[in-house]
Amino acid sequence: MSAELFGLVLSPELLGFGSLALVLLLIAVRMPIGVALGVVSFLGFTLVRNEQVALAMMAQTPYELAANWGLSAIPMFILMGAIAHNTGISESLFRAARLWLSSLPGGLAVATNFASAGFAAASGSSVATAATMGRLAIPTMLKAGYAPTLATGVVASSGTLGALIPPSIMFVVYGVFAEVSITKLLIAGVVPGILTAFVYAAMIMGRCWLNPAIAPPSQSHRPRAEVWRERWQSLLPVWPLLLLIFGIIGGLYGGIFTPTEAGAAGAFLSFCVAALQGRLTRRVVSTSVMEAIRTTAQLFFVAYGAVMYTRFLALVGLPGIMAEMMGSWAVDPVLMLVAVSIIYLILGMFLDPLGVLLLTLPVVQPMFEALGLDPIWLGVIVVKYIEIGLLTPPVGFNAYVVKNVVGDSIPLETIFKGIAWFLLCELVIMVLILSFPQLSLWLPATMR
Repeated sequence: MSAELFGLVLSPELLGFGSLALVLLLIAVRMPIGVALGVVSFLGFTLVRNEQVALAMMAQTPYELAANWGLSAIPMFILMGAIAHNTGISESLFRAARLWLSSLPGGLAVATNFASAGFAAASGSSVATAATMGRLAIPTMLKAGYAPTLATGVVASSGTLGALIPPSIMFVVYGVFAEVSITKLLIAGVVPGILTAFVYAAMIMGRCWLNPAIAPPSQSHRPRAEVWRERWQSLLPVWPLLLLIFGIIGGLYGGIFTPTEAGAAGAFLSFCVAALQGRLTRRVVSTSVMEAIRTTAQLFFVAYGAVMYTRFLALVGLPGIMAEMMGSWAVDPVLMLVAVSIIYLILGMFLDPLGVLLLTLPVVQPMFEALGLDPIWLGVIVVKYIEIGLLTPPVGFNAYVVKNVVGDSIPLETIFKGIAWFLLCELVIMVLILSFPQLSLWLPATMR
């Protein structure tokens, strides 16, 4: 089958957009996204060129992907999070947050929110954070009389906070594929991530102040001195992790080390902290290393298919076609942002975050470039939206993770009802991020 023969029938536009439709169809029938991208890419190269070219792409892409220095930060960040997860740091974080914040309206929920943010920033996994904090926080909140909607909603939602606060695996992947500074991307997520955490906390306190029945006030009759002593003591197990997180952010901001060096330093220091606390056992080491290997392999397999697909789209000229369409239509940036928002919200309902990112980036990025919009800002928008996808029905992964934790005691509808309040917060946050790009761009602009 010659390329010339098919070229008489299939235009570049039909090949490009047809391949997108085929990828979505394969994913809809439950084919793994990495396989779907790889299959469509192989068929596309065979169609446009020949089987030899397609086979050569399959042979070259894995090495070229694995040899990308920027991606080497990913296994290090994952290993750092695995150590933090397997050494029980989540329990210490939640206990400290509970002791310091329980006196606020909805204090246990606020404590869960900030403890999840801290743990997610260390683990880099929204799903792992929801599962871990769900086992710790939900029973505690239910025992204290908290409404099931609030208890489950805050756990499912607050796990997504770590997607923006460094170290963020999604930002590393975006930076490599979009060919923008990973360091600036990581720093760009700091302000939006903190903003999200505080908007969540404000909503929780406001709801609980207006309706105390959903979160009965904490009743403590212990001496004040004893309470403060216990609060200070609770910081001892967690301060090394907090120092590690802020040290990574500060090192990246100050240009002391690259993202890859930050990942290596974070993984090494997490081992050191665990050893000093007497938690670094042989089981912890072996389990953490195997978790890092499995997760990295899964991420790279999807990325392998995405690289092949991106090259196929470049071969048929779809990015250039999209850019020309944007230029000829003279679309207003506001309309562009609305369109991107709709695309990501819809895809996020059905696909995993990495799949959404790698599937859409080759199409969306040229549109932004045609309108002269900042790619760092786009990175924050995209990562924020794909994390919102973890909360939206019908396939809100974090909701199902929480459902797995609570079993049959709480219906899935109750969990989604609780999440709805946090989705309203996300609406406010996204309006702010889209309306004021400097929330994302100010901090990177001050870097040396």
